[in-house]
Amino acid sequence: MRKPADALYRDQRAWRDLQEYLPERLRLTDETAPAEEFWEWRGHRVHLDRYVNPDAPAKIVQHHGVGTNGRQMSLIVGARLAQRGFETVALDNLGYGLTQLKPGTVPSYEDWVDLVVDFLTYELSRDERPIVLYGLSAGGMLTYHVAARVLKGTLRGIVGMTFLDQRNQKVRDDTAHDKLTSRLGAPLMGVVARTPAARVPFPMTLASKMSALVNNRAALKVMTADRTSAGNWVPIRFLASYLNYVPAVEPEGFDACPILLTQPAEDRWSPLELSQPVLSRVTRVPVDTVCCPTPATAHSKNPACNKCRMPSPNSSQDTRGNPSGMAPIRS
Repeated sequence: MRKPADALYRDQRAWRDLQEYLPERLRLTDETAPAEEFWEWRGHRVHLDRYVNPDAPAKIVQHHGVGTNGRQMSLIVGARLAQRGFETVALDNLGYGLTQLKPGTVPSYEDWVDLVVDFLTYELSRDERPIVLYGLSAGGMLTYHVAARVLKGTLRGIVGMTFLDQRNQKVRDDTAHDKLTSRLGAPLMGVVARTPAARVPFPMTLASKMSALVNNRAALKVMTADRTSAGNWVPIRFLASYLNYVPAVEPEGFDACPILLTQPAEDRWSPLELSQPVLSRVTRVPVDTVCCPTPATAHSKNPACNKCRMPSPNSSQDTRGNPSGMAPIRS
């Protein structure tokens, strides 16, 4: 996997170009950008974007998908939640963003899960404030995989923009670059992953439906040109393990914490129906869905399409759409 050209996001151009497509009120400046730090893990230097707030009653840990990175998480989620009074930290998992891999490493999706499990342990060793884990795109299902692994009580809740079980053939068909890749390419990768060719890099733009990552063509062009996010190439070993990962606990037995799905109303890559094979089977903890609308869908009569929002940490409002136990979080 490629070595990041920039050591810090303060020196990177890609995210600055991308934020030009956001409303001005959502853009970051050098003064409002998060602090950058590195966490050492198994010989890797994991990049973190952190909005430090020692007075915050809770932390939101954010995880990107297979076409994004931690700084993009800070842009669309982290900065906003920090303004609401939370401490937030967005990490770059192995092979993405500005995380520096240990030489010779060929990461797998299992490594991604292990890293986040250990990172949560690290955060709890620093202080005992409750943690909510938020995942974008493929990061949504990763929050489930992590919650299924950690000790019960580690997480106050998980929030995902989607929950995609890639073992489900329809999910695989609908999120792959094309049906040929899904039906033939994915099984072939499973075979190749057991050979020395497992380290061969493969472009994510050909593996997945990256054309639907965002609904703005100019912004998509910026992201797919960025080798730290949507333009990334990942080892075949990673893709094979991602497509076939078996959770520690299947949905029927999941009881780790409440789950919240924040479904974009105009998601052309992972619509609501693709999360149902997972969420419909979870019965032992609260599961709620809210729809994040565009102006065109803000007044939808679909009961799932309530306006998505995270409450302030000291709010006394029992916000509809947030699972009990996740909202409000009080000091």
